Amino acid sequence: MKILVINGVNMNMLGIREPEKYGNITLSEMEDILKSFAKELNIELDCWHSNLEGEIVEKIQASITRYDGVVLNAGAYTHTSIAIRDAITAANAKVVEVHMTNIHSREDFRHKSLIAPVCIGQIAGFGIDSYKLGISAFALEGK
Repeated sequence: MKILVINGVNMNMLGIREPEKYGNITLSEMEDILKSFAKELNIELDCWHSNLEGEIVEKIQASITRYDGVVLNAGAYTHTSIAIRDAITAANAKVVEVHMTNIHSREDFRHKSLIAPVCIGQIAGFGIDSYKLGISAFALEGK
């Protein structure tokens, strides 16, 4: 099984951005941890990041021919991007939406996800473990 983790806008600022919410781990460190975790589940994991909405759309579209699923943290695009939502739908991609923080306990504008209705699930509020749970969901589905 091969899974792609897509990190969107501002996720490259991990380790600097609001450490009280996101911790001190960098994106690169998190990717290394996730790859090791996935390997234990016999999953090949690729990680990718972009701050650009159109690049995320293109990556989702391209994922359907190379990956069994996508774990997506679209960052703030979660709440604003019809384009990312439409890419998931158009590609008929299997996507688990993840967030390190609990978006439902934060500012009101973060409570609504435009992409959740077209994802197979949403996991939020568990830090890096949100990603691990998303990866695990694909491992369970594959059994």
